[in-house]
Amino acid sequence: MPPKILIVDDTPLNVELLQEVLGSVGFRTCSAENGAQCITLSRSEHPDLILLDVMMPGETGFETCARLKSDPLTADIPVIFLSALDDVKSKVKGLKIGGVDYVSKPVHGEEVLARVRVHLRIGETNRAMARQNQARLEELRNAQQAILVRPETCPDARFAVYYKPLEGAGGDFYDVVAVDSDVFGYFVADVSGHGASAAFLTSAIKALLRQYAGPLFSPEDTMRGVDAVMRQMLGEEQYLTACYAHLNRRAQRLSVVSAGHPPVIVVSASGKAQTLEMDSDPLGIFSSLVLQRKDVKVSAGDRFFLYTDGMIESAPGGGRKTGLQSLIESCVSYRTDPLSDAVSMIARDQTGAKVAEDDFLLLAVEVTG
Repeated sequence: MPPKILIVDDTPLNVELLQEVLGSVGFRTCSAENGAQCITLSRSEHPDLILLDVMMPGETGFETCARLKSDPLTADIPVIFLSALDDVKSKVKGLKIGGVDYVSKPVHGEEVLARVRVHLRIGETNRAMARQNQARLEELRNAQQAILVRPETCPDARFAVYYKPLEGAGGDFYDVVAVDSDVFGYFVADVSGHGASAAFLTSAIKALLRQYAGPLFSPEDTMRGVDAVMRQMLGEEQYLTACYAHLNRRAQRLSVVSAGHPPVIVVSASGKAQTLEMDSDPLGIFSSLVLQRKDVKVSAGDRFFLYTDGMIESAPGGGRKTGLQSLIESCVSYRTDPLSDAVSMIARDQTGAKVAEDDFLLLAVEVTG
């Protein structure tokens, strides 16, 4: 369909002139006499562009434009002002309030037509770019999802996960590695930033983790191996926090190495909770990396939880400290529920109705005999 232009002017002669000019080259038109009608038609007709008079009865065109730009349904419609006010102050005001152009009256048909065509082409170019970017982001999201281990593909690891990126693809990442039949590695990382730039790094992190997570390497070796390569890959001011939990079920030992990451939560089968707090450096920054390791005894029925900071910063009602306490309480509260159900309910409690400002990642593991 040809583009549709909404003409808003309280003078019928002006409307007729513009309809004739635009209609003569194939544009569809509709019209409104005032700001209120403009808002109604913009929502129902979805015009491709609006020609908006400034001086009208009731609200001015500037006020109408401000209302259009504050409504998600109409915010992206380009607005060209038509006005007898041709002073610089009025023109600047119109452009600042959201207009894409300003044409002084009396209007000349060829000038209006030329400006309408320019801004429609710009709009179509922007939409095409947005579609391309969305398609690329979707491809990246699918690729990122494809490299994530799912609980059903590694049932012996006894884990469940909740992962919700802020954008189509996220900078949070997890992996589960089977070292042998009774030894598993659980890794969670948070790359600084969001979206594509952070998500591109996750495949490299996975490859590095698989390279350094075997029996030849201690948990500290694993983290240092990831760090050494990431320092060469990350851009300025980029880094990642990470946590690697190494579970030896034969020895009933959980070894955790943290790199500037929120503490692991360990909940015993009886309901006693502890956090493994560590003072350590993020990965990808310092040539002399400071890591800490903690070892704890675990038994069948115990659970431990790795997560990224979105889970504790998003908790309703407080900051990071309050969010951590809320997460601990949820982990304890749902300790007898099936693991996958518990993870879903914990995530629901933590994210609540708050607007997401970060990726959400929670990985829970149940110790078996």
